[in-house]
Amino acid sequence: MNERQLQILRELGELGSVTATAEALLMTPSAVSQQLRLLQRSIPVPLTEREGRRLVLTDAGKALADAAIEVETALAKARHTIEEFIDRPDLGVSVAAFHSAAAAFFPLLLRGRTSSGRPQLSLADEDVAQDHFPRLTRDYDLVLAHRLDQAPPWPTSVAAGTLLREPLDIALPADHPLAAKPHLTPQDVADEPWITVHDGFPLMATIDAIAIAANRRLNIVHRINEFAVVAEAVAAGGGLALMPRWTTRPHPALIFKPLTGVHTRRHIDVLHRPERSARRAVRMVLDELHHAAATIQNRDGNAG
Repeated sequence: MNERQLQILRELGELGSVTATAEALLMTPSAVSQQLRLLQRSIPVPLTEREGRRLVLTDAGKALADAAIEVETALAKARHTIEEFIDRPDLGVSVAAFHSAAAAFFPLLLRGRTSSGRPQLSLADEDVAQDHFPRLTRDYDLVLAHRLDQAPPWPTSVAAGTLLREPLDIALPADHPLAAKPHLTPQDVADEPWITVHDGFPLMATIDAIAIAANRRLNIVHRINEFAVVAEAVAAGGGLALMPRWTTRPHPALIFKPLTGVHTRRHIDVLHRPERSARRAVRMVLDELHHAAATIQNRDGNAG
């Protein structure tokens, strides 16, 4: 039994003829009759009977028609509730991000949220391997994820938009012998000790590319995912590291040098299930994320 069949039953009870019912519902009489036959298959007692040349409702049909009014009312209330939910700007939106993106984006999202009429944010940090980010969209409305330039696209089960295409630089102590160079090559850095992320995280593909370009294995001595900790380890002389240019907090003891000869750029993308963007509040936070990305990219005069 579907909503259209209930409408037909209700109109037939009020108007008393198939032709009048068809006109009221902008249907053909044959389409009305077909829907009545389909409905009758699911009901164990007759719903209609002939009264002369007219098809009228039986007592069972009239009882179902009366119930149809209640069902239509309930459906109308449900539609109104859903429409109100979809259109409300001040409902909750959950956002997850990996650590460096969280440190850069979350403060910008939180700033000035005391005004009414804005989505209520629920923020979380999620440090996961690259192929786990799409799964997070089951639990969060929006997920900030990262992948390298040359990595395959996200699966089609999630919607994805790019917030930043962020260069990756070599972080080294300010007094390091390589600090005087305007840029570095894989050959310059291949013999240095390295601090890298754990296997399965996006930056490892660039580390592997550096080793291939230099034609030798890198000496990886430390595995640290959190860039704030990486910065302290580099400053203490623990090794060189790849670090993002815009989302890394400045450190007084470090300098950053661009690396030539390999692709050194990551995408910061926002992922979500396509149906989530039907909500106005989610679309508003998506817009806020794009504005935040522009602020991050242009901070301190940095561009593109």
